[in-house]
Amino acid sequence: MTAAAPPAPAAGHHAGRGFRNPHDATQHSLRDVWRWRRTARPAPWPAWIADPPQPPPARLGPGEIGATFIGHASFFLQIGGRCLLLDPIWSRRASPLAFAGPRRVRAPGQPLAALPGCDLLLVSHNHYDHLDLPTLRQVRRRWSPPAVTGLGNARHLAKAGIRAARELDWWEATEVAGLRVTYVPAQHFSARTAWDRNRSLWGGFVIETVAGPAACVYFAGDSGWCPHFAEIGRRFPRIDLALLPIGAYAPRFFMKTQHMEPEEAVMAHRALGARRSLGMHFGTFAGLTDEPIGEPEARLAAALATEGLPADEFATLPFGARLVLPAGR
Repeated sequence: MTAAAPPAPAAGHHAGRGFRNPHDATQHSLRDVWRWRRTARPAPWPAWIADPPQPPPARLGPGEIGATFIGHASFFLQIGGRCLLLDPIWSRRASPLAFAGPRRVRAPGQPLAALPGCDLLLVSHNHYDHLDLPTLRQVRRRWSPPAVTGLGNARHLAKAGIRAARELDWWEATEVAGLRVTYVPAQHFSARTAWDRNRSLWGGFVIETVAGPAACVYFAGDSGWCPHFAEIGRRFPRIDLALLPIGAYAPRFFMKTQHMEPEEAVMAHRALGARRSLGMHFGTFAGLTDEPIGEPEARLAAALATEGLPADEFATLPFGARLVLPAGR
């Protein structure tokens, strides 16, 4: 098992009643939003994609790591014999409204009922495409797992009936469900209304086994390219699998600080020193971004070729498919 270094001083990202990005304090105004919407030329997305069905994921033993791609940033992760849900969203829209907002163009890769269990729930931040209350209510009713999130987010999970979520600051760790979970920095922001911007913390997770075969998985949540990735790689030098965002990067003037392009995701993969990486945050919700639906995967493949990296070192999964790796190196 890789032990995390002692927590770094928190002053760099705490700002009065909320939080800030220490490496890039750019904040978009309503004028920027209006500029995006006024000048947007979004690529057309299909109305619906029917993905081939994938076999449901069976429960794995402690010597294997399994990552099943549900869609967008949602994964069903298996590590140390435990089953985790990461930023689960099964809803039709990533929105507070049932009739408006970014809409799903493909079904979740697996039905919730097809999963063999959920021993732990991780929620990276409070955006509607990552913290979805209808899905969280279903998860609670079905499994009632313990939950871990960032500072200020437990109040949102409580609205789904999840009332004992553990909140962590960057670099803080907790042991839960037989795993060690460390909340790590990301360059992003938070908001669920016009009045709570950056009042709760955003970040990713490093999940490690505490007994049995050593295994380590990093889930980025959502982040722009920044020095955090190198720091995470230094503190966790044996990451078996990294789950990295590769989409929602257009238009660049608006998305650059918070979302990586595929080429930057490859840079993050290398900075982390991850054994393998999987791409996420693409191809699921129309209206969330302006790039064509297939562009993130195409640009990822091109970036890997340019860098001389094997195609399977940083790949994407078909929706609903699972990657299984042996724990350790």
